[in-house]
Amino acid sequence: MNLVIASPHPRFSLNQATIRYASLAEAVNLSSEAGAESIGLWREPVAKAGLDEAVRLVTDAGLRVSSLCRGGFFTMPEGPARRAAIDDNRRALAEAAALGAPTLVLVAGGLPEGSRDIAGARERVRDALGELAPDARAAGVTLAIEPLHPMYASDRAVISTLGQALDMAEQFGADAVGVVVDTFHVWWDPQLFAQIARAGAGGYIASYQVCDWATPLPADVLLARQFPGDGVIDFEPITRAVLAAGYRGDIEVEIFNQGIWDSPAADVITRTIASFGANVGVHLKR
Repeated sequence: MNLVIASPHPRFSLNQATIRYASLAEAVNLSSEAGAESIGLWREPVAKAGLDEAVRLVTDAGLRVSSLCRGGFFTMPEGPARRAAIDDNRRALAEAAALGAPTLVLVAGGLPEGSRDIAGARERVRDALGELAPDARAAGVTLAIEPLHPMYASDRAVISTLGQALDMAEQFGADAVGVVVDTFHVWWDPQLFAQIARAGAGGYIASYQVCDWATPLPADVLLARQFPGDGVIDFEPITRAVLAAGYRGDIEVEIFNQGIWDSPAADVITRTIASFGANVGVHLKR
């Protein structure tokens, strides 16, 4: 596909993971220079820069922060490690609030070491959300459960479908807990459109993230994501469904791909804006 490079759609947001090796200052400055209005941040670069400096950088650049990644990883049994994880999520909520991010993206966590009890792990995710929901309300930040593709269930996320994420979010209310629709993780789900509509009915869509799925997958499936348009995902029906469900927030491009990470960040941003415009932005109104 020949991509036409134009100014970014106002709802385009570059998730910082797409240019992983860029510092926070570089990511913010390059995004702003490219004409983006929003950026999705990760906690590690924010911590390296310092929270106050991170706030200054995005404020001076005039950027919105579409989300902060990531919280979660609280499937372990009760004990010091679980307490530390819950406390860390409380800190993440405070960081998101300081940055003006409406959403803290949660990756639930996989099976605890030596465990085969996936049902128990899911129950502990629910319990953690119950502890954190009051903190989320107080911070004005939505805890956004991101279902990950089932191939990650054992080591990263025991929540694999949008339906499972909604089953949990609905127990706490959309003012505290929502869901992430990430095309890479949910495009295959035969219940996807019904669940997007369900999420929209309750106002539970807290974030929409896009990237593509292309085969063959690399040996490290964590690095399997591609630019929109370079794989098999049909972005039009998913994007239209998310819009019809009432989602009005920023739309992040989040790509984990070693070859992309090794490319100059400015070139990656240019390519990301173009691929977003051709495959996602074309279905949005300006």
